[in-house]
Amino acid sequence: MMKNIANILTESIDNIWPMLVIFLVVFAVVRIAALRSSNERFVFYKEFSNLLFIVYILLLFELLTEAELNKVRGYNLVPFTEIFRYEIGSEAFLMNVVGNIVIFIPFGYLISTYIKPKRILPILVVSVISSATVEFVQLCVGRSFDVDDIILNSLGAIIGFLIYVALNAIKKYLPGIFKKDIIYNILCFIILLIMVLYLLSRKGVNII
Repeated sequence: MMKNIANILTESIDNIWPMLVIFLVVFAVVRIAALRSSNERFVFYKEFSNLLFIVYILLLFELLTEAELNKVRGYNLVPFTEIFRYEIGSEAFLMNVVGNIVIFIPFGYLISTYIKPKRILPILVVSVISSATVEFVQLCVGRSFDVDDIILNSLGAIIGFLIYVALNAIKKYLPGIFKKDIIYNILCFIILLIMVLYLLSRKGVNII
């Protein structure tokens, strides 16, 4: 299942990388200019997290509207109808049930790092509205609206929120060096470098 999702994600990246590169460069330049104008402190890992969230949203849009996991057309307004339609452990179950949970886990985590909620309710509200919007758009473009997808996506977002809470709790017990910005800046720079090298390799650019 993870291999299939990885393949779909790779295809999505191939489809939108030109727009992604242009958008991110323009956004980064404007953001840096805004920070300088307002004399705000530039923290690389925080700005990188914002960019990562944008990349994720664009990929999520591409994944759900162009390479939709659930190929059924029409609409389902009865909760759990589609969820229980698949045999547990089957490829269809993994793709349409587990897959819809997994793809929204980063959403729950990233919006948690952005709004820093103390309760789960804000995450639930944001995820339900976001998922319902995606489903409505899918219906308008000839795909499907499925209330079960909203339930599964929201569950994924909740798991992302719980991961955020767990990591924050762990962070409190880490040595002081792991609480400094420089550590997270280096980590994010490494991630950015890997992403750039991967994109270049996908486009056949010789990086050696």
